Amino acid sequence: MRVVVAQHAGICYGVERALKLAGEAADASGQVHTLGPLIHNPQAVQALRDRGVEVATSVEDVPAGTLVIRSHGVDPAVIEQAGTAGLTVIDATCPFVSTAQRHAADLAREGYAVVIVGEAEHPEVEGILAHAGGNALIVQRAEDLPERLPSKRVGVVVQTTQSSSRLHEVVSALLGRVSELRVFNTICSATAKRQKAADELARTVDVMIVVGGRNSGNTTRLAEICRAVNTRVHHVETADEVEASWFDGADVVGVTAGASTPDEQIAGVIAAIEALGADER
Repeated sequence: MRVVVAQHAGICYGVERALKLAGEAADASGQVHTLGPLIHNPQAVQALRDRGVEVATSVEDVPAGTLVIRSHGVDPAVIEQAGTAGLTVIDATCPFVSTAQRHAADLAREGYAVVIVGEAEHPEVEGILAHAGGNALIVQRAEDLPERLPSKRVGVVVQTTQSSSRLHEVVSALLGRVSELRVFNTICSATAKRQKAADELARTVDVMIVVGGRNSGNTTRLAEICRAVNTRVHHVETADEVEASWFDGADVVGVTAGASTPDEQIAGVIAAIEALGADER
């Protein structure tokens, strides 16, 4: 049984940067918190806890020390609140997310009705919404658009981990309904590359394994993309979840991983699959 890893898979620059900043803060300071999980990967978050980096649900939960803003970004009022509380703030917001926030703020300031293509309760989308002044439409699909739009001048931004097909669907639905449409494709390049590589690989293998947090939007979308072209797709977080029965009759197994999945997690899953192949021999 041969294992093939997607050309683009695993941890991206924004996540790597966030983990580096949090790790450096842990080494330099005695009391470090992240505002919510730093990234959507339970194992990586636990590894940070083991280094003394705790997870806080609000600024009020942090008595003192350093507060790391997670990669998904936050409402700018939260950063201001943390500063007022005397906390040292380290902003680990992914640069691609910062770009989406900036475009949303600019569109709102210029009088456009802002449409955010993304998941309403996702922390990244909540942060983008706040930068738009709290007044924007959040949609995942074209059918989520209201019958009556708030303006004939509409500006669109998109959650960085959404698929290009979702963005295209919403934009196509808006085209005939507005007099002016501005679109910022804020899907990050790492996400686009991982989605394309996963789709291509899933079409050519017998079984596809997707590695990453189940609470990770970009990892979940990789699994969705793979399932659209391959019926034997399994989403796992760790090597312990790999089951021998998944590979019955399989000659080639594909592996991909979300942008918040560290290399060691991917390597562990690959080793578990290869061990099953060795047992068969």
